[in-house]
Amino acid sequence: MAAITSDFSLAPVLPKWVVPVLLLAFAYGVVPLIGSSYLFEAILLPFLALSLAGVGLNILTGYAGQVSLGSAAFMAAGAFAAYNFNLRIEGLPLIGSIFLAGIVAAAIGIVFGLPSLRLKGFYLAVSTLAAQFFVQWALTKFSWFSNNSASGVIDAPRLSISGFALDGAIGRYLFALTIVAVLTFLAHRLVTSQTGRNFIAIRDNETAARIIGIPVLKTKLLAFAISSFIIGVAGVIWAFAYLRTVEPDGFDLDRSFQILFIIIIGGLASIRGAFFGAALIVVFPLGLSRLGGFLLGDLFDSGVLDMSQRIVLGALIILFLILEPDGLVALWDRVRRRLLFAWQST
Repeated sequence: MAAITSDFSLAPVLPKWVVPVLLLAFAYGVVPLIGSSYLFEAILLPFLALSLAGVGLNILTGYAGQVSLGSAAFMAAGAFAAYNFNLRIEGLPLIGSIFLAGIVAAAIGIVFGLPSLRLKGFYLAVSTLAAQFFVQWALTKFSWFSNNSASGVIDAPRLSISGFALDGAIGRYLFALTIVAVLTFLAHRLVTSQTGRNFIAIRDNETAARIIGIPVLKTKLLAFAISSFIIGVAGVIWAFAYLRTVEPDGFDLDRSFQILFIIIIGGLASIRGAFFGAALIVVFPLGLSRLGGFLLGDLFDSGVLDMSQRIVLGALIILFLILEPDGLVALWDRVRRRLLFAWQST
């Protein structure tokens, strides 16, 4: 419960809404003016998409306690559904396509969440892994999903809302930022509501939750639906705004593990944790690449970078699980409290 009440508050002397409002004001008003194309294309767009996917998975795993390894499948379902809705329903607004894509991802999430009625923990994780393989197989097997493209890779549709084109880097960034901000706000309201408390009760003790009258089966499926909806929309951002292509390889098993690592490193049962973890996941390879290139020169090629990234990231996850299970959010709050104490002592 402490993780919920502390979300979106960086200082106890300020109202909770002040910091997110200031961050959004900076993101909307300052970043587009000072940001370079590289900043938008290589950092901010993947950060926003992965953060939203982390928010979705954190609702399911962090709050409701249902482990899932099929996040990339729900991202793929959202991306391909949005593409096909946009292609095949004439006159449908882009926002309508995205909303319907989220509904499709939620429906698939409910189907693959049905085993949670009987399975828990590792067994549930393995069953959700089936979603990953099934969705990738279906998208590859049936060319209808990719409009009969021979390569299976299709260009994402043009981003346009009410006649305003969002094809440039800044436009795609603002498009992604708006969707992420809205869904994150709604996710925050959800986890602080009675529904969020029901999720936590089931996570902590399913038997006790059933005794006090919480509809366990309905609540679990609701968690899968909401989580998959958000992750599906994140898939649309990943494909339409970041990659600008829609292809099954963009949503492979590594992507599912990447999203899981985001919430482990950032902090389970914390909306902020998804953003902290995504920031590390996005910036870490870039920093490692530059550091390796500086120290080793041409010896540090893409293969060495990929292997080094996996080794260091795995070590970080182990360290977090041992030393700080609550993730970067807990470290940030600890540092913030110490700084505040030092400031008040002066």
